[in-house]
Amino acid sequence: MNRMSKKLNKKGFTLAELLIVVAIIAVLVVVSVPIFSSKLEKAREAADVANMRAAKAAAVSKYLEDGTDGDFVYDADNGVLKSSADGITKYGQGTGTDGGVKYTGYENDKSYANLIIKVKIEAETNTSEPKITVAWE
Repeated sequence: MNRMSKKLNKKGFTLAELLIVVAIIAVLVVVSVPIFSSKLEKAREAADVANMRAAKAAAVSKYLEDGTDGDFVYDADNGVLKSSADGITKYGQGTGTDGGVKYTGYENDKSYANLIIKVKIEAETNTSEPKITVAWE
C-alpha cells in the first residue's frame, strides 16, 4: 500500500520546475524583443524607400508620356502622381529610430510617419532627362 501512495503523488510538476521554465521563457522574451523591434523598423523604412523609388519611377513615366513638369503628390495606393493631396491617405511609416536602411534623400533619424511624398519634375534645357526631386511632406 505504501508503494501505491508514492506513485500516485508523483503526478505533475514541482514548483521549482515551473519557476525554471518561467524564468527561461522570460529570458527568451527579453532577448527577442529588441531584435523584433529593429526588424520591424527596418521593414517600415524599406516600405518608405520603396514608395520613394515608385514615386520617382512614376515621375519619369509621366514626363516621358506627356512632357509635363511641375509639382505633384504621389498616391501610393494607386501608384500615380496627382496635382493635389486631396483624397490621398498618408502612408509614411518610418519613425525616428534608425533601422539601417540606406537611400539617397532618406534620413534614418527622421520620422516619416503619416507623411506623403511630394515630387518635383523640372525639365532640363540642355539634356533630355528631367531633374526629379522626391521629398516627404
